[in-house]
Amino acid sequence: MISRRRFLQVTDAAIATSTTLAACGDGGASSGGAKASGELTLPTYKPFEGLHPDFPGAESGLEPGFLKFPADAVASVKAPPLKSAVTALTETFATPPPPMGSNPMWQALNSALGGELRLTIGTDPGYPEKFATLLASDSLPDLMWLPPNQGIPNIGPMLEAKFQDLTKYLSGDAVLEYPNLAALKPASWRTAVVNGKIWGAPIPSTPFGQVMMGNPRTWQKVGGLQCSTADEFFAKCKELTNGTNYALEPAIINMLHMFGEWFGAPNGWRVNQDRSLTHLYETDNYKAAVEYAAKLWAAKVFYPDLNLADATPKTVNGQIAAQVVVGPRATADFRNLDPSLFVDTMIPFGHDGKAKPVYDMGYGTVGFTPFKKTDEGRIRELLALMDYLSAPFGTKEYLVKNFGVEGQQYSLDAQKNPVLTKAGQQQAPGLVSALQIMNSPESVIFNPAYPDDTKKIYATEQQLLKFAMRNPTAGTYSDTSSKVGPKLTAAFRDTIVDIVTGRQKLDAYDAALKRWKSGGGDKMRDEFAAVLPSSVPVTGS
Repeated sequence: MISRRRFLQVTDAAIATSTTLAACGDGGASSGGAKASGELTLPTYKPFEGLHPDFPGAESGLEPGFLKFPADAVASVKAPPLKSAVTALTETFATPPPPMGSNPMWQALNSALGGELRLTIGTDPGYPEKFATLLASDSLPDLMWLPPNQGIPNIGPMLEAKFQDLTKYLSGDAVLEYPNLAALKPASWRTAVVNGKIWGAPIPSTPFGQVMMGNPRTWQKVGGLQCSTADEFFAKCKELTNGTNYALEPAIINMLHMFGEWFGAPNGWRVNQDRSLTHLYETDNYKAAVEYAAKLWAAKVFYPDLNLADATPKTVNGQIAAQVVVGPRATADFRNLDPSLFVDTMIPFGHDGKAKPVYDMGYGTVGFTPFKKTDEGRIRELLALMDYLSAPFGTKEYLVKNFGVEGQQYSLDAQKNPVLTKAGQQQAPGLVSALQIMNSPESVIFNPAYPDDTKKIYATEQQLLKFAMRNPTAGTYSDTSSKVGPKLTAAFRDTIVDIVTGRQKLDAYDAALKRWKSGGGDKMRDEFAAVLPSSVPVTGS
């Protein structure tokens, strides 16, 4: 499982750079890849029917909720997928697991698979270098996880040269041979389409983007976290700050993202009536949010150490009142530190009490896993493996992948939920993280220790969806954005942080925007507009 802080960085990069994923879409407007990607028939979507959540999900992004693990886990595959060993490169955001030879959980997984799954497990930082080293070698692993935002260059040409086109095996009804892959939503599959071809199984994640969360024990002193105007929020922050305790964590860009929603700034790009695009940075809404953030900084309500790595412990102990996390399900991170604490999630509001706020939905995946070029028999064996590892929540295969073997890596609690044993706590986390990065089912809401949390999180998601805005360029591709987008974003952000912290005046904003536009922003706009699907709705005037 990806750590909260690392996942925050992953999704924030996709949101703030507005590049979408470097591998998501096509090979560039000039190559004809955009047209091919638009005409591609995505895999037929057929939800898994063997499970019945307590709270149903929806195509809007609402995640299904389970109060407890299904009593009788059902099998989602008919036979072990492997006949031989498979090699794979993936990454873990947890402590690396014990190696296969001394890890009984890994060995049990191999027994269930019918062959050895030999993982090369990278860590952060350093994964792109490991990826590049293997890519340049004469012997690629069978599978290589392609991350969404770690700077892997020349995605289209690389895939065409080194990896297997899987379109004929997965497009349309062909995917139905692999039911767990068919249960992945069309929005997830779009992220694995490049040059009009499907290159791998996508890795779904929560479709919800960043949210502000606060410790209710802290916020009750000022009437609670929820607000109706920016002025009200400012006043509450001032009251909560006393020189020892602070209202806000120091992650300025993440906090600014929240303020932008209150001021109606778009999620990456705004689609105008004439189908032209306006970038987030070009809007008066975002500039107003920057000015508001500077006002808060001047009031000294931000925790002063800009290098604070993780605010969670300080939010739990009350030293920081609010921080930014990814999605409502992040409440579990706070429960892990204080079992008695259920944090509140801020619902966006209009900055003046009248304007309509937005809520930025996340991208919904963390990349995909392509196959090296091989023969048809091997392709189908690898697809069967992907099908197994994408088994939905509540299935027997999900249990094996995430919890191991009952009585060894996990036991059942009083409500029949799987709970890791001491052995499982040693063997599972790093391995599960690596497996989840390589292949995952669609996300669900589930916290067996606190079933009431599922109800609350589900209700919060429903509230957030009332204001949901998706990045209109998600699933498309801009070559300029892929190449220089992160660099342009970093430079613009540096100026923003300087403005907020008082090192530069607000008029530095316009100069930074001019550099962003001339450095590639205008070209990105043209490239995204050229491939913008007609189905994408207008989001601005």
